[in-house]
Amino acid sequence: MTKNTAVQPAANNRPNKQKVSAMRLKRCFPLYLMFLPGALYLLINNYIPMAGLIIAFKRVNWNKGILGSDWAGLNNFTYLFKTKDAWNITRNTLLYNLAFIVIGTVLAITVAILLNEIRSTGAKKTYQTIILLPYLISIVVVSYLVFALLSSETGFVNHTILKSMGKEGISWYTEPKYWPAILIIVHTWKTFGYNTILYYATIVGIDRGYYEAAVIDGANRWQQVWHVTLPSLLPTIITLTLMSIGKIFYSDFGLFYQVPMDSGPLYDVTNTIDTYVYRGLVRLNDVGMSSAAGFYQSVVGFVLVLLANWTVKKVSGDENALF
Repeated sequence: MTKNTAVQPAANNRPNKQKVSAMRLKRCFPLYLMFLPGALYLLINNYIPMAGLIIAFKRVNWNKGILGSDWAGLNNFTYLFKTKDAWNITRNTLLYNLAFIVIGTVLAITVAILLNEIRSTGAKKTYQTIILLPYLISIVVVSYLVFALLSSETGFVNHTILKSMGKEGISWYTEPKYWPAILIIVHTWKTFGYNTILYYATIVGIDRGYYEAAVIDGANRWQQVWHVTLPSLLPTIITLTLMSIGKIFYSDFGLFYQVPMDSGPLYDVTNTIDTYVYRGLVRLNDVGMSSAAGFYQSVVGFVLVLLANWTVKKVSGDENALF
């Protein structure tokens, strides 16, 4: 009799748990519907194509098909490392991305803080639109805007600015020394607005009580920014920086290929892994080498994210780490 009594509550709990699960599913069903398009996009655009990684290890022969092609082992990967340009393209890719991360982060945070200081709602919305607009412009359009500025024959810089200063025009598209600065300026102008909005959204969500307490303690504006705003922004800064580090071996193809107009004299300072692989693919028509380069970039980016996240955990604890 005692045995049956002990078992009875457990049996009665099963329908209750099922009922709770059904109620929870019904309550969250709209959220699942909202999540579904994003999940399908990731599945179709990111996960299904991962099966194509096999191409990186194949000597692709379209007559035999991808699966029937001969295995190449790691031979496709030597394309990046044995070439005389390997050091140059790796250096360019890393240094440009480091500059983009540092300069873009500092500028985005600075502008987000300044936006928060504007009290006029209309002016604030206007500035938000202005700084976000370049992010929405196609890189092809940006390349022609840059060309309109730097063209040797009709460019605004040569024929208006330099001419008014009594200086001779510069052949911008044959002078490599100017292009590191030009590419950094163009990339920063085009992309910093997006991160600015993200940082600004975080600042808006900071509890105003922290600022009121800081004012009571006698903190000025700069001290409020240093001791309240920046610490509150730290999780967002770490998240965006880790995401950028994961793509540090990738480059904005349009920026490095389209903006310099694929000018040969500029290859030393504009050639990155992506543009080099593209040019090699066009010349050699070897998709195996191109796939190997993409696979290499993904693996290195993944390892760098793990290392950066581990460093964040060691320095500031689990609360600021991405995972």
